[in-house]
Amino acid sequence: MNWRTRITDLLEIDYPIIQGGLAYLAYADLAAAVSNAGGLGQITAMSLSSSEALRDEIKQLRTLTNKPFGVNFAIGVHGKGYEDRVQVAIEEQVPVVTITGGNPTPILEMLKSTNTKTLVLVASKRQAQKAEQQGAHAVIVVGQEGGGHLGRDDIGTMVLIPQVVDAVKIPVVASGGIGDGRGWMAAQALGAEGIEMGTRFIATQECIHASHAYKQALVDSTELDTVVIKRSIGAPARVIRNNFTDKILKIEQVTPTYDALKDYISGTANKRWIYDGLHEEGFGFGGQVTGMIQDIPTVSELIKRMVDEAVAVRGKWGSK
Repeated sequence: MNWRTRITDLLEIDYPIIQGGLAYLAYADLAAAVSNAGGLGQITAMSLSSSEALRDEIKQLRTLTNKPFGVNFAIGVHGKGYEDRVQVAIEEQVPVVTITGGNPTPILEMLKSTNTKTLVLVASKRQAQKAEQQGAHAVIVVGQEGGGHLGRDDIGTMVLIPQVVDAVKIPVVASGGIGDGRGWMAAQALGAEGIEMGTRFIATQECIHASHAYKQALVDSTELDTVVIKRSIGAPARVIRNNFTDKILKIEQVTPTYDALKDYISGTANKRWIYDGLHEEGFGFGGQVTGMIQDIPTVSELIKRMVDEAVAVRGKWGSK
């Protein structure tokens, strides 16, 4: 069956499926597994300790796959200090760069004279139009169902995707609430030419940095078991609810300042659960798609299953 879209052509991949940046989790093992299975795997640049650590991770990835891959820059979360890492991506001739949060202009300018394809994560029509004007090759549009950092307007994927598709000429990738082949086909029916999944790829065997406790929580949680934290400081992010996130929400009600929250929303607090499995001493990102996660397959098994589901959906369309 033909899965070709402008995204598969742009990224030179078999299926228009992109693995999200996944702070502290998206490294060579997971990225290679996704790329080898026909999608686009990614490394998370800003979670690494230095530009040279990023270079080492890219080289490690290239020993595991000869397929295209991406490097994600989560500039909105980590602030300044990404230029040296972008320079490494240029020197290593990284095929794809995705930009999350913040102002993508400096990175887009640095990459303008290269062959690297650029995708910008957006959460509104205005942001998508701005990214297109700045030269992004495609946009990834995240709805409020997604895990991790979100837009501030609480617009769902079903409503947001077709509006952005109508507003820009470059390809649109749908993100937020997608975890199987049905969601993939729904996104394409809305006009998207690819999908990005974050939460679903955490609950895979090749996401080796994620603790078993974190993966099992994704399996056990329902769509009702997520909450949005950091809304009070203008940086909303969806996480799996636990006693620790309840503490965060209480602090936001009483003292909604970064200083009051910083020890609770730090990368250290995040890693206490996702790395060490300390469920009540930290937090883990997760989208509402957790209600659809029932197992922890290999990446290859997951993507094959999604393709089979997509084929079934297409078959139903064709029979009408």
